[in-house]
Amino acid sequence: MNNRALALLAAFGATTIYGMNHTIAKVVMPHYVGPFGFIMLRVIGASILFWSVSLIMPKETIERKDFFRIAIAALFGMCINMLMFFKGLQLSTPINSGVIVTLTPIIILILSAFFLNEKLTRFKVLGIILGFIGAVLLILYGNSSRVINAPNVSLGNIMLLINATCFGAYLVMVKPLTKKYSTITLMKWMFLLGVIYTFPFTITEFLEISWNTLPFEAIWRIGFVIVGTTFLTYMLNVYALKTLPATTIGAFTYLQPIITIIYAVITGNDLLDSIKILACILVFTGVYLASKKRRATTDD
Repeated sequence: MNNRALALLAAFGATTIYGMNHTIAKVVMPHYVGPFGFIMLRVIGASILFWSVSLIMPKETIERKDFFRIAIAALFGMCINMLMFFKGLQLSTPINSGVIVTLTPIIILILSAFFLNEKLTRFKVLGIILGFIGAVLLILYGNSSRVINAPNVSLGNIMLLINATCFGAYLVMVKPLTKKYSTITLMKWMFLLGVIYTFPFTITEFLEISWNTLPFEAIWRIGFVIVGTTFLTYMLNVYALKTLPATTIGAFTYLQPIITIIYAVITGNDLLDSIKILACILVFTGVYLASKKRRATTDD
Protein backbone atom coordinates (compact mmCIF):
# COMPACT_ATOMS: atom_id res chain seq x y z
CA MET A 1 0.00 0.00 0.00
CA ASN A 2 1.50 3.35 -1.07
CA ASN A 3 1.87 6.44 1.15
CA ARG A 4 -1.17 8.22 -0.32
CA ALA A 5 -3.43 5.22 0.29
CA LEU A 6 -2.20 4.96 3.88
CA ALA A 7 -2.75 8.68 4.37
CA LEU A 8 -6.31 8.43 3.01
CA LEU A 9 -6.97 5.44 5.29
CA ALA A 10 -5.64 7.41 8.26
CA ALA A 11 -7.89 10.36 7.43
CA PHE A 12 -10.90 8.05 7.07
CA GLY A 13 -10.15 6.39 10.41
CA ALA A 14 -9.93 9.77 12.16
CA THR A 15 -13.21 10.88 10.57
CA THR A 16 -15.02 7.71 11.69
CA ILE A 17 -13.86 8.22 15.28
CA TYR A 18 -14.89 11.88 15.17
CA GLY A 19 -18.32 10.95 13.80
CA MET A 20 -19.01 8.52 16.65
CA ASN A 21 -17.56 10.91 19.22
CA HIS A 22 -20.41 13.41 18.83
CA THR A 23 -22.78 10.94 20.47
CA ILE A 24 -20.36 9.04 22.73
CA ALA A 25 -19.10 12.20 24.45
CA LYS A 26 -22.54 13.84 24.55
CA VAL A 27 -24.02 11.08 26.74
CA VAL A 28 -21.47 11.71 29.52
CA MET A 29 -22.05 15.47 29.78
CA PRO A 30 -22.83 17.16 32.06
CA HIS A 31 -24.15 14.55 34.52
CA TYR A 32 -20.88 12.67 35.01
CA VAL A 33 -18.29 15.11 33.65
CA GLY A 34 -18.67 18.80 32.77
CA PRO A 35 -17.57 19.76 29.24
CA PHE A 36 -14.52 21.71 30.44
CA GLY A 37 -13.58 18.99 32.92
CA PHE A 38 -13.69 16.61 29.96
CA ILE A 39 -11.15 18.83 28.18
CA MET A 40 -8.69 18.54 31.05
CA LEU A 41 -9.03 14.76 30.91
CA ARG A 42 -8.44 14.94 27.14
CA VAL A 43 -5.34 17.11 27.09
CA ILE A 44 -3.68 15.52 30.13
CA GLY A 45 -4.44 12.00 28.89
CA ALA A 46 -3.21 12.72 25.38
CA SER A 47 -0.12 14.52 26.66
CA ILE A 48 0.83 11.52 28.80
CA LEU A 49 0.27 9.13 25.88
CA PHE A 50 2.28 11.16 23.36
CA TRP A 51 5.18 11.82 25.74
CA SER A 52 5.26 8.12 26.70
CA VAL A 53 5.43 7.04 23.04
CA SER A 54 8.12 9.65 22.37
CA LEU A 55 10.44 7.86 24.81
CA ILE A 56 10.84 4.97 22.35
CA MET A 57 11.03 7.18 19.25
CA PRO A 58 14.11 8.87 17.73
CA LYS A 59 14.67 12.23 19.41
CA GLU A 60 13.95 15.38 17.43
CA THR A 61 14.88 18.96 18.27
CA ILE A 62 12.39 21.69 17.46
CA GLU A 63 13.98 24.71 15.80
CA ARG A 64 13.53 27.87 17.83
CA LYS A 65 11.78 29.68 14.98
CA ASP A 66 9.07 26.98 14.86
CA PHE A 67 8.03 27.24 18.50
CA PHE A 68 5.87 30.30 17.81
CA ARG A 69 3.92 28.50 15.07
CA ILE A 70 3.55 25.44 17.32
CA ALA A 71 2.29 27.65 20.16
CA ILE A 72 -0.31 29.38 17.95
CA ALA A 73 -1.40 26.10 16.33
CA ALA A 74 -1.84 24.55 19.79
CA LEU A 75 -3.91 27.55 20.90
CA PHE A 76 -6.35 26.95 18.03
CA GLY A 77 -6.22 23.14 17.91
CA MET A 78 -5.79 22.08 21.54
CA CYS A 79 -7.47 24.94 23.39
CA ILE A 80 -10.16 27.09 21.73
CA ASN A 81 -11.20 24.30 19.35
CA MET A 82 -11.70 21.74 22.14
CA LEU A 83 -13.34 24.11 24.63
CA MET A 84 -15.87 25.31 22.06
CA PHE A 85 -16.59 21.81 20.74
CA PHE A 86 -17.34 20.16 24.07
CA LYS A 87 -19.32 23.08 25.50
CA GLY A 88 -21.21 23.43 22.21
CA LEU A 89 -21.90 19.69 22.11
CA GLN A 90 -23.21 19.76 25.69
CA LEU A 91 -25.62 22.60 24.81
CA SER A 92 -26.64 21.34 21.37
CA THR A 93 -27.21 17.91 19.74
CA PRO A 94 -24.95 15.29 18.11
CA ILE A 95 -26.48 15.76 14.63
CA ASN A 96 -26.16 19.56 14.78
CA SER A 97 -22.49 19.28 15.75
CA GLY A 98 -21.88 16.70 13.03
CA VAL A 99 -23.35 18.99 10.36
CA ILE A 100 -21.65 22.19 11.50
CA VAL A 101 -18.20 20.58 11.62
CA THR A 102 -18.64 19.85 7.90
CA LEU A 103 -18.00 23.55 7.28
CA THR A 104 -14.28 22.98 8.00
CA PRO A 105 -13.27 22.74 4.29
CA ILE A 106 -15.05 26.03 3.56
CA ILE A 107 -13.30 27.70 6.49
CA ILE A 108 -9.93 26.33 5.31
CA LEU A 109 -10.67 27.76 1.86
CA ILE A 110 -11.47 31.21 3.29
CA LEU A 111 -8.32 31.20 5.43
CA SER A 112 -6.24 30.00 2.47
CA ALA A 113 -7.64 32.87 0.35
CA PHE A 114 -6.63 35.43 2.98
CA PHE A 115 -3.26 34.03 4.04
CA LEU A 116 -2.11 31.88 1.10
CA ASN A 117 -3.61 33.96 -1.74
CA GLU A 118 -5.70 31.06 -3.05
CA LYS A 119 -8.05 32.23 -5.79
CA LEU A 120 -11.78 32.19 -5.05
CA THR A 121 -13.84 31.17 -8.10
CA ARG A 122 -17.56 31.85 -8.51
CA PHE A 123 -18.33 28.22 -7.64
CA LYS A 124 -16.28 28.46 -4.46
CA VAL A 125 -17.95 31.71 -3.43
CA LEU A 126 -21.37 30.13 -4.07
CA GLY A 127 -20.30 27.11 -2.01
CA ILE A 128 -19.23 29.34 0.87
CA ILE A 129 -22.58 31.13 0.81
CA LEU A 130 -24.64 27.92 0.70
CA GLY A 131 -22.58 26.30 3.45
CA PHE A 132 -23.05 29.19 5.82
CA ILE A 133 -26.76 29.43 5.03
CA GLY A 134 -27.01 25.80 6.16
CA ALA A 135 -25.11 26.60 9.35
CA VAL A 136 -27.26 29.67 10.08
CA LEU A 137 -30.38 27.58 9.47
CA LEU A 138 -29.26 25.13 12.13
CA ILE A 139 -28.33 27.90 14.55
CA LEU A 140 -31.69 29.67 14.22
CA TYR A 141 -34.11 26.79 13.66
CA GLY A 142 -32.26 23.60 14.56
CA ASN A 143 -33.79 23.31 18.02
CA SER A 144 -36.10 20.36 18.60
CA SER A 145 -38.23 20.06 21.71
CA ARG A 146 -38.18 16.29 21.34
CA VAL A 147 -34.42 16.07 21.92
CA ILE A 148 -33.42 15.75 25.56
CA ASN A 149 -30.18 17.02 27.11
CA ALA A 150 -29.86 20.01 24.74
CA PRO A 151 -30.39 23.06 27.00
CA ASN A 152 -29.36 25.85 24.59
CA VAL A 153 -29.14 24.64 20.99
CA SER A 154 -28.61 28.06 19.36
CA LEU A 155 -25.68 29.03 21.61
CA GLY A 156 -24.27 25.53 21.31
CA ASN A 157 -24.38 25.74 17.51
CA ILE A 158 -22.54 29.08 17.55
CA MET A 159 -19.82 27.51 19.71
CA LEU A 160 -19.61 24.57 17.32
CA LEU A 161 -19.14 27.02 14.44
CA ILE A 162 -16.27 28.66 16.35
CA ASN A 163 -14.85 25.17 16.91
CA ALA A 164 -14.94 24.41 13.16
CA THR A 165 -13.24 27.74 12.41
CA CYS A 166 -10.44 27.10 14.90
CA PHE A 167 -9.92 23.54 13.66
CA GLY A 168 -9.61 24.85 10.10
CA ALA A 169 -7.04 27.41 11.25
CA TYR A 170 -5.17 24.66 13.11
CA LEU A 171 -4.93 22.47 9.98
CA VAL A 172 -3.62 25.38 7.88
CA MET A 173 -1.03 26.35 10.51
CA VAL A 174 0.23 22.85 11.33
CA LYS A 175 0.61 21.74 7.69
CA PRO A 176 4.17 23.17 7.17
CA LEU A 177 5.32 21.65 10.47
CA THR A 178 4.33 18.14 9.38
CA LYS A 179 6.99 18.31 6.67
CA LYS A 180 9.74 18.88 9.23
CA TYR A 181 8.81 16.90 12.32
CA SER A 182 7.27 13.55 13.23
CA THR A 183 3.68 13.23 14.38
CA ILE A 184 4.70 12.25 17.92
CA THR A 185 7.10 15.19 18.30
CA LEU A 186 4.48 17.72 17.23
CA MET A 187 1.69 16.25 19.29
CA LYS A 188 3.64 15.89 22.53
CA TRP A 189 4.55 19.58 22.52
CA MET A 190 1.14 20.79 21.35
CA PHE A 191 -0.78 18.82 23.95
CA LEU A 192 1.60 19.92 26.69
CA LEU A 193 0.81 23.49 25.65
CA GLY A 194 -2.86 22.49 25.56
CA VAL A 195 -2.67 21.49 29.24
CA ILE A 196 -1.22 24.91 30.09
CA TYR A 197 -3.67 26.87 27.93
CA THR A 198 -6.83 25.12 29.13
CA PHE A 199 -5.94 24.74 32.82
CA PRO A 200 -7.59 28.00 34.05
CA PHE A 201 -10.85 27.10 32.28
CA THR A 202 -11.01 23.39 33.12
CA ILE A 203 -9.65 22.89 36.63
CA THR A 204 -12.94 23.67 38.44
CA GLU A 205 -15.06 21.13 36.56
CA PHE A 206 -12.23 18.59 36.70
CA LEU A 207 -12.17 18.77 40.51
CA GLU A 208 -15.97 18.30 40.59
CA ILE A 209 -15.77 14.82 38.99
CA SER A 210 -17.01 12.17 41.41
CA TRP A 211 -14.61 9.35 40.55
CA ASN A 212 -16.00 6.91 43.13
CA THR A 213 -19.48 6.94 41.62
CA LEU A 214 -18.62 6.86 37.89
CA PRO A 215 -20.38 3.91 36.23
CA PHE A 216 -18.69 1.77 33.59
CA GLU A 217 -20.78 3.46 30.87
CA ALA A 218 -19.16 6.79 31.70
CA ILE A 219 -15.66 5.31 32.12
CA TRP A 220 -15.51 3.63 28.71
CA ARG A 221 -16.83 6.78 27.03
CA ILE A 222 -14.19 8.90 28.74
CA GLY A 223 -11.55 6.37 27.66
CA PHE A 224 -12.82 6.50 24.07
CA VAL A 225 -12.53 10.30 24.00
CA ILE A 226 -9.00 10.31 25.47
CA VAL A 227 -7.50 7.42 23.51
CA GLY A 228 -9.62 7.47 20.37
CA THR A 229 -10.89 10.99 19.75
CA THR A 230 -7.76 12.71 21.06
CA PHE A 231 -4.68 10.49 20.79
CA LEU A 232 -5.54 8.44 17.70
CA THR A 233 -7.34 11.12 15.67
CA TYR A 234 -4.69 13.80 16.10
CA MET A 235 -1.97 11.27 15.31
CA LEU A 236 -3.84 9.99 12.25
CA ASN A 237 -4.60 13.50 10.96
CA VAL A 238 -1.01 14.71 11.31
CA TYR A 239 0.21 11.51 9.65
CA ALA A 240 -2.22 12.10 6.77
CA LEU A 241 -1.11 15.75 6.47
CA LYS A 242 2.41 14.57 5.66
CA THR A 243 1.10 13.30 2.30
CA LEU A 244 -2.23 15.04 1.70
CA PRO A 245 -3.05 18.79 1.49
CA ALA A 246 -5.02 20.37 4.33
CA THR A 247 -8.02 20.86 2.02
CA THR A 248 -8.17 17.10 1.34
CA ILE A 249 -8.09 16.32 5.07
CA GLY A 250 -10.81 18.89 5.59
CA ALA A 251 -12.92 17.30 2.84
CA PHE A 252 -13.15 14.10 4.89
CA THR A 253 -15.57 15.95 7.14
CA TYR A 254 -18.14 15.18 4.39
CA LEU A 255 -18.45 11.79 6.06
CA GLN A 256 -18.79 13.00 9.64
CA PRO A 257 -22.47 13.97 9.52
CA ILE A 258 -23.36 10.67 7.86
CA ILE A 259 -21.56 8.66 10.54
CA THR A 260 -22.88 10.94 13.29
CA ILE A 261 -26.49 10.77 12.08
CA ILE A 262 -26.49 6.99 11.72
CA TYR A 263 -24.90 6.41 15.13
CA ALA A 264 -26.99 9.06 16.95
CA VAL A 265 -30.32 7.88 15.51
CA ILE A 266 -29.57 4.16 16.05
CA THR A 267 -28.60 4.78 19.67
CA GLY A 268 -31.62 7.06 20.22
CA ASN A 269 -29.56 10.11 21.17
CA ASP A 270 -30.89 12.47 18.50
CA LEU A 271 -33.71 12.90 15.97
CA LEU A 272 -33.46 13.70 12.26
CA ASP A 273 -36.05 16.30 11.21
CA SER A 274 -36.74 18.36 8.06
CA ILE A 275 -34.66 21.36 9.20
CA LYS A 276 -31.60 19.18 9.81
CA ILE A 277 -32.07 17.43 6.46
CA LEU A 278 -32.30 20.78 4.63
CA ALA A 279 -29.24 22.09 6.49
CA CYS A 280 -27.33 18.91 5.59
CA ILE A 281 -28.17 19.36 1.90
CA LEU A 282 -27.10 23.04 1.92
CA VAL A 283 -23.86 22.34 3.78
CA PHE A 284 -22.98 19.29 1.63
CA THR A 285 -23.68 21.24 -1.59
CA GLY A 286 -21.70 24.21 -0.33
CA VAL A 287 -18.70 22.15 0.69
CA TYR A 288 -18.78 20.28 -2.65
CA LEU A 289 -18.76 23.51 -4.66
CA ALA A 290 -16.13 25.14 -2.43
CA SER A 291 -13.84 22.11 -2.69
CA LYS A 292 -14.37 21.53 -6.43
CA LYS A 293 -11.16 21.94 -8.40
CA ARG A 294 -10.95 23.52 -11.82
CA ARG A 295 -10.40 21.09 -14.67
CA ALA A 296 -7.06 22.60 -15.50
CA THR A 297 -5.69 21.73 -12.07
CA THR A 298 -4.69 18.36 -10.67
CA ASP A 299 -5.17 16.96 -7.21
CA ASP A 300 -2.15 17.06 -4.91
